[in-house]
Amino acid sequence: MNAIQTEIDAWFLYSKLAENEEDEILADVFRQMSEIELSHAKAFADSNKLDLNEMCHPSWRAKTINAIGRIFGYDYVLGALMDTEKNLADAVVSQKKKHKVKLTGNEDSHVRILRSILDNDTRIAGHQLSRFEKRHRSVGGNAIRAAVLGGNDGLVSNFSLVMGIAGATTGGQEGVLLAGIAGLLAGALSMALGEWISVKSSQELYENQMQLEMEELETNPEGERKELKLIYMAKGIPEVEANRIVDELMADTKLAHSILVKEELGINAEELKGSAMEAALSSFFLFAIGAIIPVLPFFFWSGITAIILSTCFSVVGLFLIGSAITLFTGRNVLFSGFRQVIFGLMAAAITFGIGKLIGVSIAG
Repeated sequence: MNAIQTEIDAWFLYSKLAENEEDEILADVFRQMSEIELSHAKAFADSNKLDLNEMCHPSWRAKTINAIGRIFGYDYVLGALMDTEKNLADAVVSQKKKHKVKLTGNEDSHVRILRSILDNDTRIAGHQLSRFEKRHRSVGGNAIRAAVLGGNDGLVSNFSLVMGIAGATTGGQEGVLLAGIAGLLAGALSMALGEWISVKSSQELYENQMQLEMEELETNPEGERKELKLIYMAKGIPEVEANRIVDELMADTKLAHSILVKEELGINAEELKGSAMEAALSSFFLFAIGAIIPVLPFFFWSGITAIILSTCFSVVGLFLIGSAITLFTGRNVLFSGFRQVIFGLMAAAITFGIGKLIGVSIAG
């Protein structure tokens, strides 16, 4: 059932990519992939005597990814599909090795089908092909990931802190509340400062490297041309086709520079456009949103009631964060959600126990 749902989701997302792609050549590639994924789903349903019409509905994950694409751009959807195809291939290989099943060479068939279409379609130009060579998600995708991870950091760290203080005190609402708010502010400010420094220093470093690459392109174009050719040949593209792509790229210095920056330096230029201050503020608020969850009950209750409610609120938050992580991993929602809950509860239980020991020691 998971296999056929994955095929249906891929069919749905490729069709959405085709609908929202302005480049008609790339839109046709997406339509071809959509039809192939649907044919895979039909074949799977027929072999298992299932009614595809009853099952042909995209999952919540596929719908959510499409919604994110509408907001942040469909390059995120493309990145999600490419990652999913690769992860599925890796998972199949891993399972076969685990159960000592002979590899057939078809485990990465979806990836190779897409690559075959791209390599054999003479209409595909170099700048169009480069979209499929991205190893990072779009800016929107990274923003969503940062939101999930930032909220997770705030929730887990402050949940653990609140439980530790609650274990060390004898029902003192004010002490736990004060510690929770202090933990929220300290953690959020630390995250914001760290994010500002990280973004700013990365921008300065990468901008310097990009400038050096542009100087090399201007002073030694033949050398850079050879580098580009080797890059594409290393990806399995035939030499004749690699020469065609590189000739097209070198005709546009800015385009050639952007490809070299991405492929040779591993820099995603789009990510450098973000503001360090915006990243810092986003990090502050995302951490604070997660960190406020375990503190909320202590505004209105105290003692065991507040501890139980704080735990319940945190469990719900942890499960939602774990579920959101499946947007990037493709794992089962229940598995990912409950895994996050277990790890969060373990961290809180440990700090609560340490708090109890410290409280008893001080009281004694």
